[in-house]
Parts: sequence; C-alpha cells; structure tokens
Amino acid sequence: MPGPEIDAVITMLRESPPFVGDDIETMRAGMREATAAMPLPEDVRFEKIEAGRTAVPAEWAIAPNAREDRVVLYLHGGGYVMGGVETHRGLVADLSRAASARVLSVDYRLAPENPHPAAVEDAASAFIHLMDSGLAPGSVAIGGDSAGGGLTVATLLHLRNEGAALPGAAFCISPWSDLTLSGDSMQSKAQEDPMVQAESLGMMATAYLAGADAATQTASPALADLTGLPPLLVQVGTREVLLDDARMLAKAAESVGVNVTYEEWEDMIHVWHAFAALVPEGHAAIERIADHLEQHLQ
Repeated sequence: MPGPEIDAVITMLRESPPFVGDDIETMRAGMREATAAMPLPEDVRFEKIEAGRTAVPAEWAIAPNAREDRVVLYLHGGGYVMGGVETHRGLVADLSRAASARVLSVDYRLAPENPHPAAVEDAASAFIHLMDSGLAPGSVAIGGDSAGGGLTVATLLHLRNEGAALPGAAFCISPWSDLTLSGDSMQSKAQEDPMVQAESLGMMATAYLAGADAATQTASPALADLTGLPPLLVQVGTREVLLDDARMLAKAAESVGVNVTYEEWEDMIHVWHAFAALVPEGHAAIERIADHLEQHLQ
C-alpha cells in the first residue's frame, strides 16, 4: 500500500496548483516556477548541445556511473506547449543514475508557435544525431513523460515509417497518447487527479494540432498501428485522467505483437517520478525503468 507521502504531495498540489491559467504563457511560467526550486544532485553533470543537422537544442545529464555506450533519449512532458530541459533536470538526473546511462533531454519546438509535427521531427532528428555519433541503435532507448510519453511512440512511428533504425527499448511515463480525449478516465478520474484535467488538455491539443486531425498516428499513437516497435514499458498511476490513454496504448502495442510491460501504480498521480525525493514510489518506478533498459538494451 502507498504510504502517506503521496497524500502529502497531493495536498500540496491542490493548495498550489502548478499548471493553471487561461493562456499558455501563464501555464509556461507556472511550470517553470514549480520546477525551479527542485534540488538537483551536485554530482550529475549537465551539458547543453545542438543535436543533428537541424541543431535541435538538447542537454546531456550524466551521472558519475553513466556508461558511455548506453544512452536514453528523453522527451519531456508539458502538453506540447510548455516545459523543457530545465523543468525536467531532476527527473533525468535520477534516471541517469538509476540506469547507469547518459540521458539526452531534447528541447523540442513547442506549440502553438511550432505545431505538429515539429516536436516529432525534432525528436527524430535527435535520435539520428545519436546514430551519427556512432552509437549502436540497440544501446539507445527513447522515453518520456506525459506528452513526452506520447511523443516517444510518435517518434518511433516516424522512424519506422522512414525505414530508419529503431532503438533497443522505449518507455512511457503517464503517456498522453490520445489527443481525441476519448478515454472514460478523462471524466471518471477528474476528481482524483490533482494535476491534469480534460479542459486544459483540450486547449493544449488545439494549440498543438493547429487544425490537423487529432487521430493522426503521430499525434495519437494509441490509435495507430504499432507494428514493429521495440520493447515498451508503460507506467501510469490509478489517480490519473490519462489512465485510459496508457491502457489504450499498451493494448494497441500488445495487439500487434510488441513486447509490452504495462504497470498501473496504485494511488499514484501524474508523473509521480518527478516527486521521487518525497515519494518512495517515485524512486521505485524509476528503478523499474532502469530494470527495463537493463533487460533490453545491448
């Protein structure tokens, strides 16, 4: 059973909602402010780079135990309209240490300034950059949280459709994988979820799609044919409005023979991994990702 720590975090989030506002700029500022005070480990090194031929901004997070030959390409959450490498440094630092891997966090272009498929193109370019650097595809994983979880699978689809090499493994944390917002949990979990609501997701989807069909495979990968994707870990909390997004994504992958590990974490909230310093289950979930990578990467 989850301990009292997650309830304390939920209380904190309800008293000071981090991602509220009637416009995207206000939400961006709220996310930056909410994550700015998160402490970072002093022994993890951060190095900004420009990845690939299109010079996609990105940042390495390198824990002392990180192997040179094992890399995670990380795609941050934020509804495709907010967030960046700065807002997710704590999570990727924890991931680098747990997985003994270098983590390249991608500052992909955001909507509405850069609508779909800009984020997919940037993520794919960053992966191609890793291949051009001499890394073996099987030694690289792609993963992300929330919109970054959906973007993870969208990027895999883009690479597959282009005939490019695919990574050795992938993982999705609380993925937003259905921009049509069709899941029943959008309503059934609305009172339990202290972070995400269907109304704000609708606003962000509109900004990202810019008139494109929400069911497009690289916008809503839970609705796509996922044939040929690498081993996939999907994690979601039972207090999330995105619970059905994760279920649909896992079912879509399993139905075409993808090696899927699906985990529902009882009483956890959206991207509880980000609260690993406060919530033991956050650390445990990151360790599960590390186990998945250890099992499937070269």
